[in-house]
Amino acid sequence: MEKVVESERAIVYFKSIWITIYALNLRRYRMWRELWLLIRCAGFILGAAYAEEPRMYLCYRAAGPVVVDGKLSEPTWKRAPWTELFVDIEGEKRPPPRYATRAMMAWDEKYFYVAAELEEPDVWGFLTERDVMIYEDPDFEVFIWPCDGKKWPDEGTPYYYEFEINALNIVMDALLKRLGGKGSNKREFHKDWDFKGIKHAVQIFGTLNWPEDVDEGWTVEVAFPWDALREYAGGRRVPPGEGDVWRVNFSRVERERGSADIECENWVWSPQGAVEMHIPDRWGYVKFTHVVAGGR
Repeated sequence: MEKVVESERAIVYFKSIWITIYALNLRRYRMWRELWLLIRCAGFILGAAYAEEPRMYLCYRAAGPVVVDGKLSEPTWKRAPWTELFVDIEGEKRPPPRYATRAMMAWDEKYFYVAAELEEPDVWGFLTERDVMIYEDPDFEVFIWPCDGKKWPDEGTPYYYEFEINALNIVMDALLKRLGGKGSNKREFHKDWDFKGIKHAVQIFGTLNWPEDVDEGWTVEVAFPWDALREYAGGRRVPPGEGDVWRVNFSRVERERGSADIECENWVWSPQGAVEMHIPDRWGYVKFTHVVAGGR
């Protein structure tokens, strides 16, 4: 009987030791898990704090008339500098885009001009109605904020513009209003607003909607009228004066044929640090000069 009692005591003793060890391990596991979550959170915060610097571009005055036909054959486009090649919207932490994309900018008294060149082995697009969500096709997008953003939200207009175009030359344009402070993506979306007097064209280098061959790509040319941009510029000079800075970014949505319901790829000029275009504080800086493209 005494042996049985001793054995039961031993079992209880070893159980208590096991429970203590389990509790310590559980506590240690929770501690390490909480530490790991803290490290991840700190990494996210530091990543946002030390995100890649926005790109910069010096926008020259047009070297003569610009015919918006998508060909990019005018002297202005021969002399204006290209932007850097586009990168993934999240920046360097993601692989580089599969196809090259780059853009140019220029201006005159009537228009802010944008040109782009998109490498694409299969040029396609099916959306034919204006102001639908063009990014459901492969598209090129322009975002314009008539503000340098340095003293936002204390100074500067809350309004910015979005423009999307596909390879069929079908567009969506909208006016948006920022609702939050720096780093916020909250906004009002005014889809019924249109760029009055806008000009846009595309040029296809290959065969549109024919997957049996290999295309070179397509080009985009857009003239944004200053008259349309002036209305919500918050009193800034329009056209901009020498040295004025606006925030601009470009996005390319890349999709495989028939993949509208599948996650797309987003390639941009100035990296956003996240899959979110509607944070104007991370757009590129465009500085305007009265120097003519190709001049001194």
